[in-house]
Amino acid sequence: MREKYELIAPCHFGLEAVLKREILDLGYEISGVEDGRVLFWGDAEAVAIANVFLRSAERILLKVGSVHAESFDELFERVKALEWENFLPVNAKFWVTKATSVKSKLFSPSDIQSIVKKAIVERLKDIYGVNWFAEDGASYPIRIFLMKDEAVIGLDTTGESLHKRGYRKLTAKAPISETLAAALIMLTPWKQDRILVDPFCGSGTFPIEAAMMAANIAPGMNRSFLAEDWSNLIPRKKWYDAVEEAQDFMDTSVQTDIQGYDIDGEVIKAARENARLAGVDQLIHFQRRPVSELSHPKKYGFVITNPPYGERIEDRASLPALYREMGQAFARLDSWSEYVITSYEEAEKYIGRKADRNRKIYNGMIKTYFYQFQGPRPPRREAGRQNEKG
Repeated sequence: MREKYELIAPCHFGLEAVLKREILDLGYEISGVEDGRVLFWGDAEAVAIANVFLRSAERILLKVGSVHAESFDELFERVKALEWENFLPVNAKFWVTKATSVKSKLFSPSDIQSIVKKAIVERLKDIYGVNWFAEDGASYPIRIFLMKDEAVIGLDTTGESLHKRGYRKLTAKAPISETLAAALIMLTPWKQDRILVDPFCGSGTFPIEAAMMAANIAPGMNRSFLAEDWSNLIPRKKWYDAVEEAQDFMDTSVQTDIQGYDIDGEVIKAARENARLAGVDQLIHFQRRPVSELSHPKKYGFVITNPPYGERIEDRASLPALYREMGQAFARLDSWSEYVITSYEEAEKYIGRKADRNRKIYNGMIKTYFYQFQGPRPPRREAGRQNEKG
């Protein structure tokens, strides 16, 4: 069993810095930051810790190696030369679940997948002295990324993507993913003692992720991971220890002021149920309310929201009025900070104010902007009083 592995954590494009900070906070050394992923060093325990604790990563891959390949022959030989026997036991069920190619001479995902599988089989035939593999053991899905003819190959330790926290059984239309919501909250200065309101809360993802942060609930503590069955690489005790550590950190008695509004009553019901499943329903106040009625008696709060983008043509006509209403509501909350993720190009025009900062983020294949309208900082005395109130 190797002491140290290089691990790969993919994330949304534009949010690498957030994930890098999370990994450093867990105490691991960064080995590289690339578009859409962060690489770091860690042992078997790190695989379990990263899966259970990271909020903005999409999955955790255990890097097997990297090779240069400009032809399928070259890809075959170089993948075959990697020490697969250190990762895959003789009964492993393994397949190439995903191949991605950018600016490379090899660009057919299905061909890349079959060549890589064939190369691994040929290597393991020689090593294990067998001609046929039962593949009736644990699952080891393989992912390969080619960028400018350099291929990075890793085993997927996670299985279902890390955004599947296990709480979102009911979703509204066009929901924001849990990992993206968490990363966006971490891009703001919001902390658990500050007010947070999402006026387009949908299935409740922003309020729930914020409440989980406030209560120190690790995002992966209530789900399982593929690598739990990899007894040759990661002792099962490492997974138990990671979850036990997560339980020790959890504090659901924390006082919060987190609110989620939506104009659709059925959606609010779904959000409440999701919050209950996440174990944070007592930390969030959900209410049916249109954005035109957005108000709050306290100062220095945060709006963090994912309003409708008008992705469907028939919805676009209603966007100017909706964003104008948002702008009017923001104007009433004049000491607040507002953070809006949207692909709507004219958001600032109808909100009626230029954002202080604007960050480009890819939500899947959709180019979105995270508009940051920063309010004044609370005076120290005010911040102290808010802390007393929780």
